[in-house]
Amino acid sequence: MRLRHALADSVGSPGWHDALRNVSRELFIGDAVYRTDAVRGDLWVPVRRAEVGEDDWLALVYADETWVTQVDGVLAGEAREAVTGDPSSSSTFPGLVVRMLEAAGIGEGDRVLEIGTGTGYSTALMCHRLGQEAVTSIEYDRQVAFRAAKAITEAGYAPALVVGDGLLGHEDNAPYDRLIATCSVRTIPVTWTEQVRVGGTITAPMRGWMGGVASAHLTVDEDGTASGRFLKDDLYFMTARPHLPPSRPSVVSGLGEARASRIDPGVFDEDTAVWVAQLAVPHAQLSWGEDRTFLVDVGTGAQADIGPSPDGGWTVRQHGPVRLWDAVEEAVLLWQDAGSPHQSAFGLTVAKDRQYVWLGEPDGPSWDLPT
Repeated sequence: MRLRHALADSVGSPGWHDALRNVSRELFIGDAVYRTDAVRGDLWVPVRRAEVGEDDWLALVYADETWVTQVDGVLAGEAREAVTGDPSSSSTFPGLVVRMLEAAGIGEGDRVLEIGTGTGYSTALMCHRLGQEAVTSIEYDRQVAFRAAKAITEAGYAPALVVGDGLLGHEDNAPYDRLIATCSVRTIPVTWTEQVRVGGTITAPMRGWMGGVASAHLTVDEDGTASGRFLKDDLYFMTARPHLPPSRPSVVSGLGEARASRIDPGVFDEDTAVWVAQLAVPHAQLSWGEDRTFLVDVGTGAQADIGPSPDGGWTVRQHGPVRLWDAVEEAVLLWQDAGSPHQSAFGLTVAKDRQYVWLGEPDGPSWDLPT
């Protein structure tokens, strides 16, 4: 309890302080988590409560850190040895959980739909503050959902828990005052806007196929559209599985017509630049090799290959039906001309037949998101 109270104090959120002090995170962590191997970043080693001792385990649980609980469908408690793959579920560090809840403006009197139950920790925090009857949470992965339901019950709460596709929402308990996604999405499902009341909000981290991220906070209007600006805080979580990119094929250097590039590919060291480039070519994926930068569109086979020129500049070669680098250059140069602002200078409008990101104001430069 001392460690739990210390965590609540360190997070420093008046609105969520009582919930943090009363919800036992150890119930949601379980008896094992994964840590990355010291040498191989793709190797995940299970760390078990019984092996480290109770004091060290509770110190781990109440550190303000994210702990991976599942890798490629294998829960840490079920892993007999180290596993390779990508994290597929985790207990996000409490500070980020609370920042997301605060960004969504969730408070007393709100009825909330949570997309992505995960371990159930954030679900329990909302139950404590709002009352369990105000919370509906949906989880895509059955074994993750079962594990979360068990922990939530042990914590003493009984919200509406649904196993299903969170991208479809949960119409039975609609309308909601707030919809909050604890998974990143590529686009905002229209079903979400239909299940939130007029004047209600949708808060969701967004992540595209190039890895660019921004967090949307939208208000639903009377005409059924939802619009708003991206947050100043770059909050994001694991991507919803249906929104993950396809496997990226190998890129062959030297194909296509060559010309001088108008931008330095080093601009992609800036997170917002990646976000902007992604808006221009939402079906493309970004990679690097030695001194080269590559873009590839799996659907069309188009690719761009950018490398240094003998004169000190950069040369791009583009191949396929879409000139990927042309579109990226135009978007990045427009963003730079505007002063290279953060993602919070952009906004998003979601209608039934179109959703688009705009710079500055809704009638400013805009880019359609993929349908």
